[in-house]
Amino acid sequence: MSTPTFEQLLEAGCHFGHLKRKWNPAMAPYIFMERNGIHILDLNKTAVKLDEAAAALKSIAKSGKKVLFVATKKQAKQVVADKASQIGMPYVIERWPGGMLTNFPTIRKAVKKMTTIDKMTKDGTFDNLSKRERLQISRQRAKLEKNLGSIADLNRLPSALFVVDVMKEHIAVAEAVRLGIPVFAMVDTNSDPSNIDFVIPANDDASNSIEIVLDTLVAAMAEGLEERKVEKIDQEPEEAAAAPRGRRRVSRRNEEQAPAAEAEETPATEEAPAE
Repeated sequence: MSTPTFEQLLEAGCHFGHLKRKWNPAMAPYIFMERNGIHILDLNKTAVKLDEAAAALKSIAKSGKKVLFVATKKQAKQVVADKASQIGMPYVIERWPGGMLTNFPTIRKAVKKMTTIDKMTKDGTFDNLSKRERLQISRQRAKLEKNLGSIADLNRLPSALFVVDVMKEHIAVAEAVRLGIPVFAMVDTNSDPSNIDFVIPANDDASNSIEIVLDTLVAAMAEGLEERKVEKIDQEPEEAAAAPRGRRRVSRRNEEQAPAAEAEETPATEEAPAE
């Protein structure tokens, strides 16, 4: 797991904050200086926080849990979709469906509805409907796919949330905080980091800045997933070796019990009749 260098973060523009008049005082510990009315973030702290977040996400991925990526702003949509897909993690890049976490069963029903429509298409039920009904169902299916298709495999609440721009995704952050789900987020100088468990102070408006942060986190999670696979492979021979030993013990026990059982089943010889 490698953390980007100071020069790489600088080149990606991670240090650029917002105008001084738009800043949030809670971000003061992460601000290095002000230049031309714009706050400059301390990239040394960015590197440290990014390393901490990467280590935590690697541990989550290694344990087999899911992390939900959330980014609905234009410059982050495609980057998040591509990176999350690489490691098989769910993501939301369209409008955040209110209650997605706090009312998760309802969201799952909508996903199941999408599966039901697919079954109708396969078993021929769809062809028996009128043209108007088919059109309505097709539109409904397309809408569900656009909003919920990326979380179709999310069968339970995620173990963590990664957010780009906590101000824009404040509803998602609020739901995660309410449920006690850890939040990882890129936080700019105009945002409040108080509700974020793992703050990554960085420019959340530049696509290069978003990409370099995501590259680091996704690479760490990929390492965690790979280590999980290796551990599973190592455990299989141990389990296979342990199974025959158990069978041998059973067979020996059976062999010991067999003579006793035979002795009990053998009838006593009858005495010869007296002459």
